[in-house]
Amino acid sequence: MEFLADFHIHSKYSRATSQDMNTSRIAEWARLKGVTLMGSGDFTHHLWLEELKANLEDTGKGLFKFSAGRQAGSDIYFMLTAEISSIYSKGGRGYRVHSVIFAPSFKTVDKINNVLSRRGNLASDGRPILGLDAADLARIVFDIDPNCVFVPAHIWTPWFSLFGSMSGFDRIEDCFEEQTPKIFALETGLSSDPAMNWRLSSLDRFSLISNSDSHSPSRIGREANAFNCELSYQAIVDALKKKDKNRFLYTIEFFPEEGKYHFDGHRACGVRLTPGETKENNGRCPKCGKNVTVGVMNRVEQLADRPQGYKPENAIPYKNLIPLDEIIAEAKGIGKGSKAVAGEYRMALSKFGTEFEILLKAKKEDLEKGLPQRIAEGVLRVRKGQVIVQPGFDGEYGKIATFSEDKKPDTGEEQLSLF
Repeated sequence: MEFLADFHIHSKYSRATSQDMNTSRIAEWARLKGVTLMGSGDFTHHLWLEELKANLEDTGKGLFKFSAGRQAGSDIYFMLTAEISSIYSKGGRGYRVHSVIFAPSFKTVDKINNVLSRRGNLASDGRPILGLDAADLARIVFDIDPNCVFVPAHIWTPWFSLFGSMSGFDRIEDCFEEQTPKIFALETGLSSDPAMNWRLSSLDRFSLISNSDSHSPSRIGREANAFNCELSYQAIVDALKKKDKNRFLYTIEFFPEEGKYHFDGHRACGVRLTPGETKENNGRCPKCGKNVTVGVMNRVEQLADRPQGYKPENAIPYKNLIPLDEIIAEAKGIGKGSKAVAGEYRMALSKFGTEFEILLKAKKEDLEKGLPQRIAEGVLRVRKGQVIVQPGFDGEYGKIATFSEDKKPDTGEEQLSLF
């Protein structure tokens, strides 16, 4: 079967996360989005683990079905996942690396938690911080259960990642040592897309996956993975391990410029810099003279051994999208958090079923018939990549627009809603 999966999210027990991130709301929003399989997130936290065990039914295939009767989202499945933050010293230098672990059973999760609880306080946060070398963490996980999957998270984020400019490595082998051959998937993160990663020949063997890293229900699926295989843990893992184009179909991506660390810059001064401009300024903010935060594009340029536009033969395709609520908000000329946008969003889904049906699959004539003209036009523009970009930098999300300034809607009585 063909389905979408979002493996990396956080529960209400993680820092800066919505209290609505409970199993019921996650399942409800996954169904609205059109995501069939969710990562559980945060299985290291004891209270979240209790909720997972209470509300998920074992399918016998390494996945778990949300089992809250006829409640919205009862057709949604979960895989047991968690993110760990490793902050440690190695070779006289400090590193901060985030990793996502996939586990096939609660039995395995209990064993992982038992061992990791001796290395740090798992109850402090849904994404615990451990003073544990990332290679040692991988070794512990694989020793407990070789069926686990170990994925370096958002690998280009400056502050907390495998290749991060502020605290990362230049080579994956330097980070994970002898555990490296057991790692077969990397998470690209919101600020990079597969094409940027294709520029490094050393990453050719890895499956590049994309996940939302969502901290609130409405952000679920903003990045995701499309599969055509059995809905089972082993089938998904095998598709990733073999980088099988027939089963691992494509990833859904932010426009990477929208990620909050795409370009270099200094947020306090409102300074955004291209890699070339950073070099001209010797890595310093032209306003205040402090060091700028070196973003993902610059870091890719530093490590790349291929030109822009290179595509490996075994590359998994991808599709850049903008969330539907952002398209609606721009079309209506109002904030995406407004009630009017929420109403329009729900009405659109009542006609088409799911957000991804609208963004990816619905025919042009059906969109034009079933949606307000300007919203339909926005969806079609995004599909064609006709967007206006203002890249993110130093923790500031970028801005992606589908209409130019001279095409902004009137703030008067423009009739956008068909419903």
